[in-house]
Amino acid sequence: MSFYVVVGAGPVGRETARLLGEEGHDVVLTSRGVGSNALPNVRTIQADATHASELSRICRGADAIFMCAMAAYDRWPIDFFPIIDGTVRAAEAVGAKLIVLGNLYGYGENADSPLRSDLPLDPTSRKGTARTIMWQRAVRADVPAIEIRSSDYLGHGAISYFSLIALPFIIEGKPTAFIGDLDATHAWTFTKDVARTLVAAARYNGEWGRAFHVPSQYASPRELIQKTAAVLGRELSGTRSYSAPEIESLGMHEAIEMRYLFERPLLVDASDTEALLGVKASSLEEMIADTLRDHL
Repeated sequence: MSFYVVVGAGPVGRETARLLGEEGHDVVLTSRGVGSNALPNVRTIQADATHASELSRICRGADAIFMCAMAAYDRWPIDFFPIIDGTVRAAEAVGAKLIVLGNLYGYGENADSPLRSDLPLDPTSRKGTARTIMWQRAVRADVPAIEIRSSDYLGHGAISYFSLIALPFIIEGKPTAFIGDLDATHAWTFTKDVARTLVAAARYNGEWGRAFHVPSQYASPRELIQKTAAVLGRELSGTRSYSAPEIESLGMHEAIEMRYLFERPLLVDASDTEALLGVKASSLEEMIADTLRDHL
């Protein structure tokens, strides 16, 4: 069995630690606010990933480090860089492989569809630029690195545009609004599938220094809203799209530059993940049910 360290105790980090522990590995789950847990074979240690020396002590003897930490969404260009730098330095200090949780923002607004994992990164947003710089830092490390890129999250505890903007209104049975083209096909990624992909990547025997996409399911925002409402037994009186001025007036400033993700179909090619890592997407129904776990 192996020793793994998971940095970041959000929904994906905890699920990754759980899966590794259930496989019988020795696992440390660490973050600044990790709290307690009852996961088998998983120890929790409170630590700050920006402190490379502190993280190095925790990671001594680790086979791989999973970088699943998050920064506040409006502070990505500020807070993410010290996190990835500390994690990379810790991996280099102990000779551990590095598996980074990323997303699709780095491809930018002008990327070809469907998005392939070998496409060049060409970000057109501040947050996409931050993600690109993070991956560049990781892939320059003196240890092997892989990035796992996901689309917008569904799942229990997931924080995404859907969970923040649409879900509260669906739960209350109120008229619901979202951003972009409500009828554009969109890739939705299950947090548990993200964790499964991260764990599978640790066993990858091919050439590292590459990315994998998490297999996802497709539905337009309107379809997802309707399916979610149906599971809850809610009757929605209407669904519409917020205009850019409305987004600004509601204080959702960070959504402005990422609105392009929802203005046309977002398609993701994860065929290499399915073939090389053996991971397939869960059903959309399972994703919705897990998202609504606290409301059913």
